[in-house]
Amino acid sequence: MTAMSGSPADNAAARAEWPLDPAVAYLNHGGYGVAPNAVLARQACWRRRIEANPMQFMTRELVPLWRQAAATLAAHLGARGDDLVFVANATAGCNAVLRSLDFRPGDEILTTSLGYGAVAKALRYVAARSGATLVTAEIPLPLADGAAIGAAVSARLGPRTRLVVLDHIASSSALMLPVTELARLAHQAGARVLIDGAHAPGQVPLDLPRIGADWYVGNCHKWLMAPRGCGFLWAPAAGQAELHPLAISHGYGQGFLAEFEWTGTLDPTPFLCVPDAIACHNRFGGPELMARNRHLALEAAQMLAARWGTALGGPEDGFAAMVTVRLPLPEATHDAAVALQRRLASEHRIETAIMAQAGALWVRVAAQVYNQLADYERLAAVL
Repeated sequence: MTAMSGSPADNAAARAEWPLDPAVAYLNHGGYGVAPNAVLARQACWRRRIEANPMQFMTRELVPLWRQAAATLAAHLGARGDDLVFVANATAGCNAVLRSLDFRPGDEILTTSLGYGAVAKALRYVAARSGATLVTAEIPLPLADGAAIGAAVSARLGPRTRLVVLDHIASSSALMLPVTELARLAHQAGARVLIDGAHAPGQVPLDLPRIGADWYVGNCHKWLMAPRGCGFLWAPAAGQAELHPLAISHGYGQGFLAEFEWTGTLDPTPFLCVPDAIACHNRFGGPELMARNRHLALEAAQMLAARWGTALGGPEDGFAAMVTVRLPLPEATHDAAVALQRRLASEHRIETAIMAQAGALWVRVAAQVYNQLADYERLAAVL
């Protein structure tokens, strides 16, 4: 099956490969991801193999299989296998980097107002414990053009900036940041760069070394079709020695790979399924799928904005397979966003992300191979 097929029969065939409730218009793939049936079946096989002899598998077989899966993922991302380790999710990967670095009073950590809430709180925690100063580059919404992001970050870079933390695709706004250019600006200012790529793998093409960051973390369970609880941390050789996982365990002092490979007993099956998830992503179209999803997300967002008389959260080229659209509603509080999201789910069987930001309520629509324009027309009609 290819990603660009668009007939009702093709869409029904695509949706049948996912475990989603057919009565639900699922417009929030970026929220927690959804794994296709084929990947979930492979995960069940791994679990049966483990439970047949946990001692044999966990003690003698796991690490080589784990490294093979990591090497497959690294190759998919243009990187070396020895530069990539698995973590539970992107937030855990960001925390591992932040908690490993030493900051002092007077140091500055720079982020943007588009940052993911959980990582923003981790930054506040690290800054408070070390005496460093957290600096936020404010990005206005709706975004006029991509140049505004670079200008805002550049204006807050200074001689005391030690670390710049950037989203690749921001969660709440769905905006793509020009991370390669921003990493270059940060390095010119003498700062290091951590990129939170939670939404990027499987949504946009990636070549991690070419981005130029010091560390890059991402999720495989959102757009790359792996089971939930599967993230990675990439660090080139120069940035590995100082890194440690959040849970210090038996591998402590034995190097980057050993420390992250065993942090205690956990379910390794999401990581072992990564090669199958990549294969499934490619079977659905790979690059063609990413282009199809971006096209559908933009088409849906433009239809919603026209129907409601509102606007997108930024320029068309600032989005990939998720797009934000302002809602035509007066109340713009967090509670109002939560209430509307719950009402859409309970009364209309529509799952989507509603956010309160920049003095308005916004809907973030996502597009995956199982979606079609009729899904978003349901949302337009309800509101």
